[in-house]
Amino acid sequence: MTEGMDAPAPPPLPTREEILAFIAREREALGEKTPSKIGKREIARAFGIRGSDKIGLKRVLKELEAEGAIERRRKTLHKAGLLPTVVLAEIFSRDRDGDLLAVPAEWDPSDGDVPKIVLLLPRVQRRGAPVPGLGDRALVRVEPLRDAAAHEPAYSGRIIKLLSRAKAQVLGIYRRDPQGGGRVSPVDKKMASRGDYRILPGDESTAEEGDLVAVEVLAASRLGLPSARVREKLGSLSSERAISLIAIHTHGIPNQFRPEALAEAEHMRHATMEHREDWRDLPLVTIDPADAKDHDDAVYAREDDDPNNKGGHIVVVAIADVASYVRPHSQLDKEALDRGNSVYFPDRVVPMLPERISNDLCSLRALEDRPALAVRMFVDAHGRKLRHTFHRIMMRSAAKLSYPQAQAAIDGAPDETTAPLLTLTLRPLWAAYAAIKIARDQRAPLDLDLPERKILLKPDGSIDRVIVPQRLDAHRLIEEFMIMANVAAAESLEDKREMLIYRVHDEPTVEKLNNLAEFLASIGIKLAKGQVLRPEQFNGILKRVRGTENEQLVNEVVLRSQAQAEYAAENYGHFGLNLRRYAHFTSPIRRYADLIVHRALIKALHFGHGGMPDMTREQLAEIAARISAAERRAMAAERETTDRLIATHLANQIGAQFEGRISGATRAGLFVKLADTGADGFIPAATLGADYFRYEETQHALVGTRSGITHRLGDPVTVKLVEAAPFAGALRFELIDSEPRRGQRPLKGKVPRDSGPHVPKSRSRLSKAHRS
Repeated sequence: MTEGMDAPAPPPLPTREEILAFIAREREALGEKTPSKIGKREIARAFGIRGSDKIGLKRVLKELEAEGAIERRRKTLHKAGLLPTVVLAEIFSRDRDGDLLAVPAEWDPSDGDVPKIVLLLPRVQRRGAPVPGLGDRALVRVEPLRDAAAHEPAYSGRIIKLLSRAKAQVLGIYRRDPQGGGRVSPVDKKMASRGDYRILPGDESTAEEGDLVAVEVLAASRLGLPSARVREKLGSLSSERAISLIAIHTHGIPNQFRPEALAEAEHMRHATMEHREDWRDLPLVTIDPADAKDHDDAVYAREDDDPNNKGGHIVVVAIADVASYVRPHSQLDKEALDRGNSVYFPDRVVPMLPERISNDLCSLRALEDRPALAVRMFVDAHGRKLRHTFHRIMMRSAAKLSYPQAQAAIDGAPDETTAPLLTLTLRPLWAAYAAIKIARDQRAPLDLDLPERKILLKPDGSIDRVIVPQRLDAHRLIEEFMIMANVAAAESLEDKREMLIYRVHDEPTVEKLNNLAEFLASIGIKLAKGQVLRPEQFNGILKRVRGTENEQLVNEVVLRSQAQAEYAAENYGHFGLNLRRYAHFTSPIRRYADLIVHRALIKALHFGHGGMPDMTREQLAEIAARISAAERRAMAAERETTDRLIATHLANQIGAQFEGRISGATRAGLFVKLADTGADGFIPAATLGADYFRYEETQHALVGTRSGITHRLGDPVTVKLVEAAPFAGALRFELIDSEPRRGQRPLKGKVPRDSGPHVPKSRSRLSKAHRS
């Protein structure tokens, strides 16, 4: 450089607005065709920032992340609240020009106001194509609108597929009037609080006492109940065994297979040895719940005799080869995609595939030949996977075992089935698990302790009892083997550069972490705001409260701080399992995502027929969005059915007292979970006493303005049941006794007005392997 000349001034740091605009532009340009990789390096290159000036850029990015303006997924930065390219949306209104407006069906309020999407419809509608309307759900491909004004749609969208039509009807239970006609009690909790509908004589159609019906609401009268007309009889609820019909019809879950799909299944023949290795002499076993009807995974393990892997093991996981029977674009395939997954109710199962497939051809029955995809995994003495290979095989399960049965054998009480298997099969399985558990503990996945209850029914369908099944090492063994196989599937497909559907679970948002930090501070646990937490840090928090009065409370709050796992064509890792890549491979009988992974492996590894057809990443993203929505639909239906069964069980116990814990707090009141049954009910805030109770979100509590009495998430309570609406699954309690916490400083001045009800956020279940 010439002496005396000043060095050129470095370029100024970009403003926060410029950084956010750059991230949004780049994500829009990349779309789904290339996974977004927008990090500090890309931003620095775009704005010409070099050397020590990157320190200033890093500071700005940290500030944006702490405020929740951007989120960090691994080393990638995403503008918070940005919609993916393909989104499941609900059409809710029209704008001033008559264009349809939609919003995402799932939206986290912590990301800000829900974004609106203006739908761009084709000028010429294809003949016979369904016309979208208000209330419909659809898969929509969206693009951000540049310079969108406040309160105006932020996105434009084109409909890929209409998923459900609007239902201009109400579902309810029909009650006959001796004088003719009758009443219909809505099954929706919110609608049930508004009262019944009157059915005039002649408007009841073929409905009988206790039937689940769909009614059309007629013009409301000024006096008396609103009138309705029965449009369709959906089924009889004369026994509690049929109570799941409510959830099936409320959520639009397909529960009748199309005749074409059933015919296709019935004409299937057993798979042959073509393109398969013969593994029928390998003593694989299935280990499942005692009441399982289908068996889609089998396991085997032995010591590795390789001198270079001293103390190591070979673990085999074999999974039913559903792709051999359910071919792309077939009637069975279309049916499976519509369903997305099997749905499990206490009184029935709505399967993804017909019984001819799920309970026969693809069920790994003992001593019968069955086709499978198998992965052979080599692990060292510390449980670390060294390598793996996939195989398309014919297998023959040596035995069908239940979890308690296998556990009893290992614990010294084998029966006639397990005794011959102890030396050759069961003890090697447990030895391999002991090693894998070492690696699992080092990986430190999120370890929440939230027991799951199971409803046991009597032969007539009524509740016998509610239990918390014991967690056995047999359960954990199968879970860890399945997780390792799922990781192997994702690794093999990435290695072959084959597209797949990942099972992903995002990091908690900065907003949720800040709320968690404020809550933990209220019980004496310090957590710096803006701190990036990994699962091991969460586990440290959970370990600190283990055995204390706050254990249940902190587990609940940590759970609520987590994102919800989903399916995606783009990989951003699995936070809860603390894994960089993860796919669902181990249950293609009941999950469409697993079938996609099987097809991808067959194609990538040249395993013969049934492989993945050619498709774009966008098409794969559409499938991921559909099956994620189907999974959320199934979870809601399962939860609501449990609520209805327990409400029916408790309906004749009005006035009885129960022990429980506060499971949620909102401005409107307290949610309570009963200790013995796990039933959820509500205590209106107005019934808590003469004091005014304000809602403290960060404490998950209602706090008395004058008394300082605090009713907080996790507090033990004694309640009285004052009302039950069985078919709506609603229970209302009255607080009898509690252990209120004091010490909150009462507010001075006027009592603030309530700002309206707060809707509690849905809960995800990270602890269950099949939800992971």
